[in-house]
Amino acid sequence: MIRVVVAFLMTAGSAFAQDFSGLARIDHSASAITDTRQGMAVDLKLSQVVPYRVFTLDEPRRLVVDFREIDWTGTDKTQLDQSDIASDIRFGAFQAGWSRLVVDLSEPVVLKAAEMTVNQLDNTAKLTLVLRDADPDEFAATSGAPVSAAWDIATAQPSLPAPTPEDGPLTVVLDPGHGGVDPGAIQGGVVEANLMLKLAIEVAEALNRTGQVRAILTRESDIFVPLEGRMTIARAAKADLFISLHADALEVDEARGASIYTLNAEGSDRAAARMAERHERGDLLAGVDLSEQDDRVATVLMDLARAETEPQSQRFAEKAVAALRDAGARLNSKPRREGRLAVLNAPDFASVLIEVGFLSNANDRAMLSTPSGRAPVVEGIVAGVLTWAREEAARAPLVRQ
Repeated sequence: MIRVVVAFLMTAGSAFAQDFSGLARIDHSASAITDTRQGMAVDLKLSQVVPYRVFTLDEPRRLVVDFREIDWTGTDKTQLDQSDIASDIRFGAFQAGWSRLVVDLSEPVVLKAAEMTVNQLDNTAKLTLVLRDADPDEFAATSGAPVSAAWDIATAQPSLPAPTPEDGPLTVVLDPGHGGVDPGAIQGGVVEANLMLKLAIEVAEALNRTGQVRAILTRESDIFVPLEGRMTIARAAKADLFISLHADALEVDEARGASIYTLNAEGSDRAAARMAERHERGDLLAGVDLSEQDDRVATVLMDLARAETEPQSQRFAEKAVAALRDAGARLNSKPRREGRLAVLNAPDFASVLIEVGFLSNANDRAMLSTPSGRAPVVEGIVAGVLTWAREEAARAPLVRQ
């Protein structure tokens, strides 16, 4: 059973009457996560009062604090994290208007007290969280995500308006992987989330210039969008095709080149299994519990829908591999892969995940870091979309028959 440890949503009452002027800033000299005799304490000094909420999650154990909204610029995680109980911390944008702090816990602690106080002289605020030692059973019993861990995700909107009939016959949703509190792979100073946003914008602009496609982004900035939210955006846009963009990093640098994944619910190879663990664990570590989330609301109807969209996904993947090769993009030795990837699980539109390269490979990383190096990838994806769209349009009358 899911329960929330505590969900504080503070509002500015008479004692805190003020306008929220932009982002709250952290006073780093007066902020720290420290161990105490009985557990752990989180002290954050902020430039103003902000609404917040706090809860814990299990497997793995972590503390999650959401804010509306904090500017984390200049925050040094090693300076902030002075606790042995806090084994690691992550912070950043969670979604538009909200930011998140995630503290990995090396041992179980439960929330004892939470308080935000305000200095009446300068309107600065201090958030104090006190956590006490607990046993694993107590931690598990009092942990769990709030009813809507994504906050306002049902109102997620596409970055561009849904197409009208004269805009074109096809809507493509581009999903730059990771973002915000979940940066993805980081190698040689290159951050996967930022790089995939650049690539997604380039692909979207190129598709829109064709006049035959309307491209929409799941995010336009460095924010975290949970898997559920990406699906919401795609459905709101009435997507025909969903393309998730990623660039992995491995412990060794032998892996190179692009590969395209489609859904295979029966199993996956080692690369696909690792992909699923890394990407879906990103949602978990960001504090979003997707264990109860599933598209299978009406199983029979969705199976019927997948009978059409899964072959569409596979046909697009084949066209995209050929188009990327023709454009001169670097391809993996096994460019077509399948796996149990939640981001490809929607039954109502074709979906693929394109691993455009490996940030752990120096050549791939250098190529993907420049617009000219990304150009063959952009060209290949656009050509693949257009070829696939033409052939699907020709196939449509036969499908209806």
